[in-house]
Amino acid sequence: MTVSSFAGPSWPSSLAAAALALLALGAQAQPSKPALEVLDLSASEAVRELCGGRLTSEQLVSAYLAQAKARPALNAFITLDEAGALKAARAADAARRPGKACKPLDGLPVAIKDNIQVRDLPATAGTPALKGFVPAADAPVVAKLRAAGAVVLGKTNMHELAFGVTGYNPAFQTGPEVGVRNAYDPSRIAGGSSSGNGAALGARMAPAALGTDTGGSVRIPCAFNGCASLRPTVGRYPRQGIAPISHTRDTAGPMAQSMADVALLDGVIAGGAPLKPTDLKRVRLGVVPAFQAGLDADTRAATDAAFAKLRAAGATLVDVDMPGLMELNGAVGFPLALYEAHDDMAAYLSKYRTGIDLAQLTAGIASPDVKGTFETFVVPRKLPAANGVVDARPAYEHAMRVARPALRKLYRDTFAKHRLDALVFPTVPTVALAAAPEASSPENFGALIRNTDPGSNAGIPGIQLPSGIGATTGLPVGLELDGPAGSDRRLLAVGLAVEKVLGRLPAPK
Repeated sequence: MTVSSFAGPSWPSSLAAAALALLALGAQAQPSKPALEVLDLSASEAVRELCGGRLTSEQLVSAYLAQAKARPALNAFITLDEAGALKAARAADAARRPGKACKPLDGLPVAIKDNIQVRDLPATAGTPALKGFVPAADAPVVAKLRAAGAVVLGKTNMHELAFGVTGYNPAFQTGPEVGVRNAYDPSRIAGGSSSGNGAALGARMAPAALGTDTGGSVRIPCAFNGCASLRPTVGRYPRQGIAPISHTRDTAGPMAQSMADVALLDGVIAGGAPLKPTDLKRVRLGVVPAFQAGLDADTRAATDAAFAKLRAAGATLVDVDMPGLMELNGAVGFPLALYEAHDDMAAYLSKYRTGIDLAQLTAGIASPDVKGTFETFVVPRKLPAANGVVDARPAYEHAMRVARPALRKLYRDTFAKHRLDALVFPTVPTVALAAAPEASSPENFGALIRNTDPGSNAGIPGIQLPSGIGATTGLPVGLELDGPAGSDRRLLAVGLAVEKVLGRLPAPK
């Protein structure tokens, strides 16, 4: 198997389009759609084309590989498995039989975040000390995708060790500038920590991807890059084979071009029959003031327009108050993540025989923000305080015993009292920031996760879908819906209906 950490000059757009067309049309003798049409297919549409014999997996994989090579400046991939993906695509094409039932993801290319193990490919978690770690087996979530017919394109870049939400990671580059870059404006961040997935989806380098989410990491990159995603209820997906932060908060999550694709991937991983959009006239959505404060102009305008469209489509939007929400969340978030990261990461490094320990991992961290977090808080098991740092254990025990149960009760009571299907709010209070080291400041981190973090700490499911393009910046704006614990399938059905109202975003120009 040939594996490449690719690099090279950016092709002129005309050459890229011509190469894509040749690859998509010439990989097999059959005629197919023009390459740029192929790249704009959703995953669900692509599977139907594959199953119907109107497109081959080799054509599809070739087109996405070419698109990834055409935009190396986005730094979206750490490892692009060209040979392995093409071999798997040809095998899928050879096994497909006209008139026979197809697998749910039959020959569909997917990208995998580099903290999720894929057999025979490096699993770096975006950090230099794990460059040489090549697992011999797929993580269970990847095994489920492969069993359904998925073809792994490669491993995507990320905020180092998933400890941040910008993707400004100096450890891995395929382009001239540092960090994973926004598909719609490469001078901006892609978000994180599933940064490469967001950029790859937005730039049409992949139709679907698998990321992870601890406090917003599949939702923020899709908000910034115009894609859809699901953070499932904690425990819905298996966690094995994934580099951890917090075993009580971490989860894998699907990311894709559309909500139908997200539902498709969720069905493969967690089971369940295909979903249909719910009737929005029977949907009640809660609007919480705390999530609406301090929005930038583009986010405010896109959110207000989305709310108006949902009301016009028959959804009921209810103003609700969640007193003490942000205070409770603050008592849970950092105490859990910073305390659990020590033992969870040490156990991961040992269990999977990575060849390094926590001290070696920490010594090799390339990102200043992540290195500071590990050296100051994770390794010594401390938390920030007004006059320095304090021992993390008392705050962790309080979070587990008092604050998190109270946070979960607040959500349960809010959903029940107002008979809500979900809360609805802008995923991030602002569009993507300029790509620079200061984007990863503690202040920006807190601002970017403000809306995604509370549901994460409560363990409830959340979906992200685009609400529009900012009139001033031309950047995507995201809309999130958080539902009650265990309501993942209902939430996805609501998301399918919302997407019909709001639509998908066009590809970047």
